[in-house]
Order: sequence, then structure tokens, then C-alpha cells
Amino acid sequence: MKRIFFKLFSFILAFFSLVSSAHSQQSFAAAQDSLKKLSVLDHQDMLEKLKITSLRPGANGSDSSAPNAVNYDETKANPFPKLPDALTFKNGNKVTAAKDWWLRRKEITEDFDREIYGRTPANTPRVNWKIVQSIDTVFDGIPAVQQKLSGQVDNSIYPDITVAIQLTLVFPVAKNNVPVVVEFTWGSFRRPGDTSKIAAPEWQVNCLKRGWGFALLVPTSIQADNGAGLTKGIIGLMNKGQRRKPEDWGSLKAWAWGAGRVLDYFETRKEINAKNVAIAGHSRYGKAALVTMAYDTRFAIGYISSSGEGGASLYRRNYGEITENVAASGEYHWMGGNFIRYAGPLSWNDLPIDAHELIALSALRPVFIGTGDKGDYWADPKGMFMAAAAAGPVYKLLGKKDMGSTVFPKVEIGLRDGEIAFRQHSGGHTAAPNWPSFLEYAAKYFDNKKN
Repeated sequence: MKRIFFKLFSFILAFFSLVSSAHSQQSFAAAQDSLKKLSVLDHQDMLEKLKITSLRPGANGSDSSAPNAVNYDETKANPFPKLPDALTFKNGNKVTAAKDWWLRRKEITEDFDREIYGRTPANTPRVNWKIVQSIDTVFDGIPAVQQKLSGQVDNSIYPDITVAIQLTLVFPVAKNNVPVVVEFTWGSFRRPGDTSKIAAPEWQVNCLKRGWGFALLVPTSIQADNGAGLTKGIIGLMNKGQRRKPEDWGSLKAWAWGAGRVLDYFETRKEINAKNVAIAGHSRYGKAALVTMAYDTRFAIGYISSSGEGGASLYRRNYGEITENVAASGEYHWMGGNFIRYAGPLSWNDLPIDAHELIALSALRPVFIGTGDKGDYWADPKGMFMAAAAAGPVYKLLGKKDMGSTVFPKVEIGLRDGEIAFRQHSGGHTAAPNWPSFLEYAAKYFDNKKN
């Protein structure tokens, strides 16, 4: 009898578990569908503001027979081979001296603000940081301090919207003035308070072994990764809950702003050498890391992984993801509204700038462009390499080294002798295989810049 009762009880538990799981999946799907619909409405609002009635379709990566099927044929990849010259002023004069670059840099930054990423408001609010939890822990046998932090954004201009930046900081025990690698994280991390010797990502352990710290920044705590959230987060706060204007900033700029507020805080911590802070990110967060490097010159070095279109890949390339994909309702929120025009009434070749100039904005500081092989073609590895190569003349003008080659290297052959580095690993769309190479690369600069 007991055995029958136990089986019946187990069946009931399993049944309710299945019902609960199905309900949760349905609820999640409904929420995602709602976000998509709201994003489409916001996207349409921006199209109306821009007086655009239709956009060209993006590259179709799932149907090779579609009229707009994604292109992976290198012979068709460069319809606009001539890039804007980073070292030519708008009046046609050449930049021939290092001191003149900083004037030209302002022109390039203005173009990116107006046409690509949008303008960061001048009056962004202060952020008040507090340590929510601090514990002693162990990573692969290395004693460390793990802190969970919250950066409360002053919302006195519009109390209806609250923004709290989420950050996890880990640094070696009893050490001060350490370099820190900040990663825009996808949210994968062990629970705060867990002191067990569970596996951590190798790059994090590697940082601690080098005597460095690392920090995991949650971008979506700054600004949502969808168009529906543009009336919330830091963008919504600055607009007091209203929708964006065409020149307002997008999520990439907002995430970069949040990273800057993290660095503000690090400048107050004795444990951290704020002059030796790296910014890293993969995929869309690789785009954010490159934008961060371009706009906040305090970051010492960047690891830009598989950033693709809107990041390190050339806009004038037709390979993998293209401008039309980023301008559509699923991704437009990353950019300023004006960017959408280049998928409609304007063409890629009408852009006054291209990705090589975004990379050049990182000069004089080193930047590591990483990518994968098969499985990462959507991000256009060669397009990122070409942009990195085209940024080289700016670095050389400023007395730094470029990649040292304009020939696309073989997989696993890194170019890491200059202030622009590039490496394509044999994996797919992942940052993991290039982390050891990046950390080794960063060590050359951190070890030579202790203070």
C-alpha cells in the first residue's frame, strides 16, 4: 500500500511539475512576444519621425534560396571598396602631424554621434555605489574577495524610473592597486556567497593568478536590450519616459556610459589601479566594449570579441550581418535613430565614416580584435580585420604600431606585436578561446604601467 501511495504521490508531483514548467514557458513566450510587439511600435515611431516609409530587408541567414540570402562569397563582399580617410579633414586637408589628429578626432566623433550611435546627454546623473554583499571566497585555490555592488542612478529628474547598475567585483585578498578586467556579462556567474571550489571561467581564474581583479557588469541593468525598453532605463530616465528623437543615444552608448560610471567608482577604491582597467565584451557586448573604448579614453585596453556589424566590422561590406539587419526592429535600439536611414533612403556608401575610424578612436591605447572561424561568419571576421588594418595609419601617425600586416592571417595565427591586435580562433561565436591571448597581450601593457 505504501509503495502504491508513493508512486501515486510521485506521479502527482511530476504532473504538477510539468504543468508548472509548461505554464512558465508559455508565460515567457508571451512576455517575449509582447516585447517584440512593443519594439515594433517604437521602431515605427522612429521611422515616422525620420519620414521613412520602407526599409530594405536584412540578410537572411536561415534560407539560402531567399532573394536576400546572406552573402558569404568574398568576391561579392566589397561593393564599396573605398573607405573614408580617417586622416583627411572634412575640408579636404590632410592630417600630417600628431597634434592635428585630435582635431580630426572631434570631426569623426561628431559623425558617429549624429549618424551612428546617437548623442549621450550632457547632463547625465550621478551614480551612488554601495556594496550589497562582500565575502571571502576561493577561485581554483586562490583566495579572493567577491563583492556584489549596486550603482543607484540619481533619478530626481524623473522619479518614476529607477536604474540600479549591477556589478560583481572580484580581486585578490590583501592586494591593492591591482589591474581589473571589466566584462559586459551575459549574466553567467556563480552565486554570491558560494565559497565552494566550483569551476569558474578560465579567464577569471587567470586574472587572479596574475594578481589582477575582474568585474562583471550587467548591461541590461543600465538599459534594456530591446526597443520596448527605450522609454525606461537610463535612456528613458533622461527622456522622462518619452520616446527617443532621431539623434538620441541608443543602448550601445548607454552601456558604454554605464561602464564609465563603474570606472568613476574604481577611481575611489584603493584596491584598484584605475589607470589599468580593461573593458571586454562579446557579440553585441563586443560592440559596446568598442564604443566604450572610443568614447572613454580612461580605459587602458579593450578586448573586442566578435563585434560584427555596428562594432568592428566595416559597414561597407556585404558579408554576414549587414546594416539592414541592425536597422530593423530587433536591433535598431542599439543605435541612434538616424542610423536607420542607411537601410532605407540612403546606402552604406553614404555613411561619412566607417568602422575603422571607430577603432582609430581608441588610439593611443591598445585594442584586441578577436573573432572565431566557422560559426562566426555572421560577424564577418575578415571585415573586422580589414577595419583594424585601416585604422593602422592613425596609430602610426601617433607613434604607435599597427598590426604589421594587411594580409588576413590564418586561423590561430595572432597579430599581437602592435597597439592594434587581431586573432581568429578555430571555435565559433564565442570569446573563450581568445581570452588567454588577450590576457597575455594586456599583461605587456599592465606590467609596464604599474601606476
